[in-house]
Amino acid sequence: MRFALSLSILAISVACGSWSLPLHAQAAPGPMPPVPAAEIDVATLARIRDAAMASDYAYQRLADLSDKIGPRLSGSAGAEAAVAYVAAAMKAEGLTVSLQPVKVPHWVRGLETGELVDYAGRPAGVTQHLQLTALGGSAATPAKGLTAPVLLVRSVAELRERAAEARGSIVLISTPFNQNYADNGQAGQAYREAGEPRFIGPSVAAQAGARAALVRSVGGANYRLAHAGTTRWSDGVAPIPAAALTAEDAMLIERLAAQGPVSLKLVLTPQTLPDADSHNVLADLPGREKPDEVVIVSGHLDSWDLGTGAMDDGMGVAAAMGAVQVLKSLGLAPRRSVRMVAWMNEENGGRGGKAYFDAVKDRIATQSAAIESDFGLAGPLGFSASISEAQAKRLAPVGLVLRAIGAGVVDTVAGDVGADIAPLQAAGVPGIAPLVDGRHYFDLHHTAADTFDKIDPQALRRQTAVLAVLAYALADLPEPLERAPTAPR
Repeated sequence: MRFALSLSILAISVACGSWSLPLHAQAAPGPMPPVPAAEIDVATLARIRDAAMASDYAYQRLADLSDKIGPRLSGSAGAEAAVAYVAAAMKAEGLTVSLQPVKVPHWVRGLETGELVDYAGRPAGVTQHLQLTALGGSAATPAKGLTAPVLLVRSVAELRERAAEARGSIVLISTPFNQNYADNGQAGQAYREAGEPRFIGPSVAAQAGARAALVRSVGGANYRLAHAGTTRWSDGVAPIPAAALTAEDAMLIERLAAQGPVSLKLVLTPQTLPDADSHNVLADLPGREKPDEVVIVSGHLDSWDLGTGAMDDGMGVAAAMGAVQVLKSLGLAPRRSVRMVAWMNEENGGRGGKAYFDAVKDRIATQSAAIESDFGLAGPLGFSASISEAQAKRLAPVGLVLRAIGAGVVDTVAGDVGADIAPLQAAGVPGIAPLVDGRHYFDLHHTAADTFDKIDPQALRRQTAVLAVLAYALADLPEPLERAPTAPR
C-alpha cells in the first residue's frame, strides 16, 4: 500500500510501497436538491445493489486468489498465475479482456534471521531469537551474517541528530503505531507517523554509515507479527540490509538498551533480480453510446509475500471483478464503458498505474472517472471522491441507494484516493474510493496473517455493491463528472 497526505486523504507513495486511505469519515453532506430523473437511474442502481448483495461471485474469486494462488509479489510465479486467472475469469463472463504489458521489479526475500548476542546481564551461552522480515529493496548481509552494536532511536529526526553515532552500528528506529488514532478514525495518520521510519529510515541510516537498519513494524496489534513493506533509497545512497522487527522485539531491545549496550546478529539474503515481464489485466463492459469513454473500477493484483494477500488487495480485485460481473449478468450497458483493472506492482513500484497512464495520456479526456479499492477487511461506509461539492450533489442519489446497506456516506476530499489511479488523478480524472472503517486494518497489513479466513463475506458483498453501483452511475451520466478541481489543468 502508499504515502502522500492531503487535507483528508492519505496515500502511501509508490516508492514506499503502496496504500491509500481516507483519514476520517466526514459527516454526509446535508440535504441536497432533487436531481433530474434523467441524470441517474435510481431504480437500476437499486437492482445492481441487490444483485451484488445476493452474489458470492467475488468471494469465490477471492478464495481462488488467496488459497489456490497465494502470495503474489511482483515478478513471482504467483503474480503471473494471478494475471492468467483474472483474465480467464473475466473472459468466461463475456467481457472484453486485454493484457497490458508492465515491466516490474523482481525482488526475492531469501533467508532472514535476527539474534540478540550480547546485552547487560546475558547468561553465558544464551542468545535470543528475534522475529523480523526484510523490507522490500533491502540489500543482503554477508552470507554468514553481520554482528554489530545497536543504536536505538525513537524517530527519523532523532537518527539525523545522532548520525555520528550510527557509523558501524545496526540502527533500530522504534516508533510505535498510535492505535488511539486508528480507533478514532485516524488510521491514516497513525500509519503516516509510524511508517516514516520504514519509508525513509534505512536510507538515512545508510547515509550515516550504519551497517544495517531495523524499524519497528507498522501495525496496531502486537501479536509478534512482522509487517513487510518497501523502503525508499535516496539517489546516490547504496542500500544496506534493512528489516522490520516485531513490536514486541523492538520493545525488548528498548528495555535491554536501558540497562547497557546491546549487540545483535543479522542474516538477510534478499536478491534484486532483473526486472520481470508482467501485465495489468483490463476487462471491458462496452458502453452503449460512448464505448471509447471509460470508467475504471479497480484493485491491485500483486501482494506482499508473507501472507496470501486476501485483504491487501485480493479483496479489492475480487470486488472490482464482482462489480463488472454483476453488471454483465443483469444485461446492463451504461452509456460509457466500465473497465475493470487489476493493477500489477502497486506494492513495490507502482508501475502498473504508470503504464496505464502512459497508454492513455494522449487521450486523457476518454478517462471519465477512476475507482480504486485498496483498503479491504471491513465493509464500506460509503465512498470518498476527489470532486467538488457541486459534483458530489450529482452523486447524492448514489448515496441514497447505498444507505440500504449502510454505505451512504458521500465524502469529498482533496488529493489522491488510490495509489494506482494517482497518475490519472494528477491529470484531472476524478478519483473515487470506498470509505472504510480502518480501526483494525493495520493489525494484519503486510503480515503473514493476511489470509482468506479474515474476510467477512458480507463485507465483501457490500464492497462489491458499492463498486458496482458507483461504476454504473458514473458510466451512465449524460455528461461525465467535471475534472477534479485540484488537478493541474
